[in-house]
Amino acid sequence: MKFLDQAKVYIRSGNGGAGSIAFRREKFVEFGGPNGGNGGRGGDVLVECVDGLNTLIDYRYQQHFKAGTGNHGMGQDRTGADGADIVLKVPVGTQIFEEDGETLIADFTEVGQRQTLLEGGNGGFGNAHFKTSTNQAPRRANPGLPGEERWIWLRLKLIADAGLVGLPNAGKSTFLSAVTAAKPKIADYPFTTLHPGLGVVRAGAREFVLAVIPGLIEGASEGAGLGDRFLGHVERCGVLIHLVDGTQEDAVGAYKTIRNELEAYGGGLVGKEEILCLNKIDALDEETLAERLGALKAASGGDVLAISGATGKNVEAVLYAVLAVLDHNKENEARSSRTEPKDKWVP
Repeated sequence: MKFLDQAKVYIRSGNGGAGSIAFRREKFVEFGGPNGGNGGRGGDVLVECVDGLNTLIDYRYQQHFKAGTGNHGMGQDRTGADGADIVLKVPVGTQIFEEDGETLIADFTEVGQRQTLLEGGNGGFGNAHFKTSTNQAPRRANPGLPGEERWIWLRLKLIADAGLVGLPNAGKSTFLSAVTAAKPKIADYPFTTLHPGLGVVRAGAREFVLAVIPGLIEGASEGAGLGDRFLGHVERCGVLIHLVDGTQEDAVGAYKTIRNELEAYGGGLVGKEEILCLNKIDALDEETLAERLGALKAASGGDVLAISGATGKNVEAVLYAVLAVLDHNKENEARSSRTEPKDKWVP
C-alpha cells in the first residue's frame, strides 16, 4: 500500500427535506384539516478515528463526500426520513485543517474519537405545524434548510515514541531493520527511504514504536531534496535518535546540518531530547573513530554513542537510552499534572 500523508477533500452535508401541504379528505370525516408532515433532516459529515489504517491512501481516489438529503414530508402527518450521515474514517494521528491549511479543526490521537464537521440542514415544517385556532386550514409549508459545504485538508502525523533522523545514507534503514521486524529498502545510495515508516522495538521486556523519515539535506526547509514535510511525523515523538555517518569526513558538519534544519522547521523539534549516535563504526579504525567521536562530542556538548547498525554493536544501549528518556518524560508529565493548581471554589 502506498503511503499518503496528506489529502484535500470536499465535504457537504445534506439538505433538509421540504414540509408537505396536505389535507385529510375522507368519507364520513366531517372535519379533516391539515395533515402535511415535516421534512427529514439532512445527513451530517463526521470523522472517526479507526484502527487498522496507517495512511490516507483512500482519499487519493475519492475527494468528494456528500451526505444524504432528507426526504420530503408527506400527507397523513408522515415525517420524511432523515438523510444518511457520511463518516470519513482516518488513522490515528490525523489532523484536519481548514482550506487555508493552517487553521486546525480537529486532532485525532486515539482510536474511537469522533467529531461532526458539518451538520445537515433541518427539515421544513408541514402545514399541520401552522394550524391555529384562527387559521385551521393553513396552506403553507417551509422548505428544508440547505446543508453546509467546505474544502478541508487531512494531514497524517505518525504517532511514535521515538523518531530516527539523519542525512541520507546515514544508516537509518539499516538501524530500523536491526531493531524491528520492519523490512525497509536498504541500498548503498542516498534517498533509499522515500516514505516514513514505523516499527515496534522490543528492548528486554518492554517495547516502543520507532518512526523513520526520509533523509534531510541542507536546505530541506526551503524545499531541497525531499524537503522537510516528513518532519511532521516526528513532532509527536518523545525523543529523537540522530544518526551521523561515521565514514564521512565532516561528521560535525553533518550533525550541524540536521540541527539547522530542525531549527528552521520548528514544531518543538529543537527542544526534544536527542540521542546522538556515530554510526558505521565497523568501517573505522580506532584512531579515526576516536578523532570523530571527540569532534562530535565537542560540537554537540553531550554524550555520543558509537554504534554499528550493520553489526549490531552498541545498538541495545541506544534502545535502553530511549526507554530512559521516555520514562523521564512520563515522570515529568505526572509531576506537572499533580502540581497544576485546581480551580478555586467561588461561593
